[in-house]
Amino acid sequence: MGKQNIPLDGHEADEIPEGLFTPDNFQALLECRINSGEEVLRKRFETTAVNTLFCSKTQQRQMLEICESCIREETLREVRDSHFFSIITDDVVDIAGEEHLPVLVRFVDESHNLREEFIGFLPYEADAEILAVKFHTMITEKWGLNMEYCRGQAYIVSSGFSSKMKVVASRLLEKYPQAIYTLCSSCALNMWLAKSVPVMGVSVALGTIEEVCSFFHRSPQLLLELDNVISVLFQNSKERGKELKEICHSQWTGRHDAFEILVELLQALVLCLDGINSDTNIRWNNYIAGRAFVLCSAVSDFDFIVTIVVLKNVLSFTRAFGKNLQGQTSDVFFAAGSLTAVLHSLNEVMENIEVYHEFWFEEATNLATKLDIQMKLPGKFRRAHQGNLESQLTSESYYKETLSVPTVEHIIQELKDIFSEQHLKALKCLSLVPSVMGQLKFNTSEEHHADMYRSDLPNPDTLSAELHCWRIKWKHRGKDIELPSTIYEALHLPDIKFFPNVYALLKVLCILPVMKVENERYENGRKRLKAYLRNTLTDQRSSNLALLNINFDIKHDLDLMVDTYIKLYTSKSELPTDNSETVENT
Repeated sequence: MGKQNIPLDGHEADEIPEGLFTPDNFQALLECRINSGEEVLRKRFETTAVNTLFCSKTQQRQMLEICESCIREETLREVRDSHFFSIITDDVVDIAGEEHLPVLVRFVDESHNLREEFIGFLPYEADAEILAVKFHTMITEKWGLNMEYCRGQAYIVSSGFSSKMKVVASRLLEKYPQAIYTLCSSCALNMWLAKSVPVMGVSVALGTIEEVCSFFHRSPQLLLELDNVISVLFQNSKERGKELKEICHSQWTGRHDAFEILVELLQALVLCLDGINSDTNIRWNNYIAGRAFVLCSAVSDFDFIVTIVVLKNVLSFTRAFGKNLQGQTSDVFFAAGSLTAVLHSLNEVMENIEVYHEFWFEEATNLATKLDIQMKLPGKFRRAHQGNLESQLTSESYYKETLSVPTVEHIIQELKDIFSEQHLKALKCLSLVPSVMGQLKFNTSEEHHADMYRSDLPNPDTLSAELHCWRIKWKHRGKDIELPSTIYEALHLPDIKFFPNVYALLKVLCILPVMKVENERYENGRKRLKAYLRNTLTDQRSSNLALLNINFDIKHDLDLMVDTYIKLYTSKSELPTDNSETVENT
């Protein structure tokens, strides 16, 4: 059931007439096996009434929990054998009406491959302090991981949850200073920063952007409609129009330049949504037309326009920096050295926010005028200041104080927090990668930066000599030998075993969440999680079945699962009986 993503219940509760016995999917599968000639099952249930559940809901839950635990334990055993790991959480998801945090773990397996695996869900708590305690308890006590070996933590969450997960990160850092708080390689820095901005207008705008993207990806016909509008608007720039069409067919909301794309596409989006809503040929059903009307109203709101224009301009200072962080290993290394310049630019913006905001607001008003959108303040503000509103100057001042200033201030602070001194020192250790060494003319100083990982090394006293040999090896290589350009390539070198300290350092560096998983084969956990959530209705989701579905290819010992069940539920009342949960057929 887990492998094929079959929900336990085959019917909605309100679909079944009261008193009528309807077998669930688990029972249907058992009956199918019996009808296929499974003698053991036939003998076990041949005397059971036809209106009886073979396995009660409680027993199903118990078996699922054991299956989930055994499957998870296979991955956790590999993590423990590897010693070092990092923890990553994805965005909060709805599992049967309750909010959960998906948890993934990164580690290097015995074959020297960096893997990112899904290991379960954590029930979400509104109180950040309680969430931090439960998160720590689940990882250490329930899952048995030693947080002393945790070398990185990253949290991909939407705006409403960002501040709470930051508290979780802080609490873990207090206990485990080497569990560096980092960005996650699967999330563009600019989108991560935007999601963390504690301004309601930004949260609303981000939600609207996701809804618009999802709307057009509902069907090829909707994307074609948008393509046609883009073709008309970009008649004089067909190459750019073609590029924008290709972008629209992708999940463009996760791009580094998402806000630049949005501002450029806004006119096309408004015209297309308005056209779908007001179509007289009745090509669209009522639901599509209704959604188009709602989304058109949302993107035609002046508050939305000012928000995306401000985000576009503020995040333009971090775009190249963020793009390099998701680039090659050498790009990540050199990006670490450019953070100071990025912060200097943003601080200069903050010092001259009056001037910068004036330009941003003018851009927003020009865009609104182009789209025939009325420039106005949010209704809540207008109602609170009735009779006290002045002209454009009031609007400009309002958005400066409520949007531009807090956004710039927050992004500056967030960059300082996420790129701590420890984080930057770790990234500087990437000069261990031979291709980076080559770009630095083999004049590197890894030993100084690697001091933070000294306790992780097998032979710390020989580190200096080993690093010298490592540099000499690559500096005087043969002409036909290429320098390994990634940690993945370096870890798979035949002679890496002769450099135990270098191997240990590379192993720790590559599990940092900011480093991308080089081989996509080992990043299945996140992809399968997204697929499960996309393909499963909210009320049919199960945290147990989700783990079985996502980790369907992990080896498992069925006998161990059975033995575990018997040991935990040995009383006769808890073991299956012939008279479990009978429902009289009326």
